[in-house]
Amino acid sequence: MRFSITVTLLLTVFRLTAQSSDTLLIGGVGDIMIGTNYPAGHLPSNDGKDLFSPVKEYLTAPDLMFGNCEGTFLDSGGTIKGCSDAKKCYAFRQPTRYAQYLTEAGFDVMSTANNHVGDFGEEGRNSTSATLSQAGLQFAGLVTKPYIIFNHNGVKYGFAAFAPNTCTQDIRDIPEAKRIVALLDSACEIVIVSFHGGAEGATRNHVTKQTEMFLGENRGNVYEFAHACIDAGADIVFGHGPHVTRAVELYKDRFIAYSMGNFCTYSRFNLSGNGGYAPIIHVNVERNTGKFIGGKIIPIKQPGEGGPVYDDNKMAIKDIQSLTLADFPSTPISIADDGVITRK
Repeated sequence: MRFSITVTLLLTVFRLTAQSSDTLLIGGVGDIMIGTNYPAGHLPSNDGKDLFSPVKEYLTAPDLMFGNCEGTFLDSGGTIKGCSDAKKCYAFRQPTRYAQYLTEAGFDVMSTANNHVGDFGEEGRNSTSATLSQAGLQFAGLVTKPYIIFNHNGVKYGFAAFAPNTCTQDIRDIPEAKRIVALLDSACEIVIVSFHGGAEGATRNHVTKQTEMFLGENRGNVYEFAHACIDAGADIVFGHGPHVTRAVELYKDRFIAYSMGNFCTYSRFNLSGNGGYAPIIHVNVERNTGKFIGGKIIPIKQPGEGGPVYDDNKMAIKDIQSLTLADFPSTPISIADDGVITRK
């Protein structure tokens, strides 16, 4: 009971701060794949309606909530990517009705820049875009829609998403990324950038500050990319892609999360070890400048076949503490054991 009261009080403080005309509370999570109907047998119980319920209070608290749409929204058909064995083919085709669960959970904006948005070809990409629009969600990341400008609760936001994959806005083209971000900065109050980059796997949890390769593919230099985006005017950078949690950094008073791991990935994902826990990150910023004020890491885990629940062991907090100390020892933030992020 004491823990529940403490969490409620913390969220209330952040919520009240975010409602000030001078500040905003922005939330972010990593990969989301609610369940796939390809191959058959990988949809959650109760048709996924309850999957976000255990953590919904943390998703509805921010003024704006972000997540990465790791896969397509398509009911059937599509041109599946090349797979030698259908049983081992990691192609994600979420039923279109599932997109409404994102809206109901509290999400406002999604990235479509990742290595699974093309799992079912052009039909899958088109259906995903149409489905997200119909669900009332803002999104960007395809070459046909690399960024978006939108108003939400009286605030003008710019959002852009990048990945190293076919038909997505290329994370490796840093000059073009800077051009897009500068354009958004000139027109918006707050600019948020998302990237799907870096090598994958349990041992790939450090930010190398170099170009990362995985299965022969150039997955970008996420450190160079994130800094370039902030140099060009981004206020928050949310990273994902490695399927594990990585460090956070404060650069020029702007917040970077280098990987937020697997947030809600039902079945077909490796959720063992550090692949099974991740953060929900809340970032409080000045509305007029985008400067970092403070933040909060809410740790989740995915037991069984997946779906987020609060992690009493706080593994995501512990990981981010140790990884940030190792990779960015001079970054001017402190992360407390309860997940509160403050300036040093």
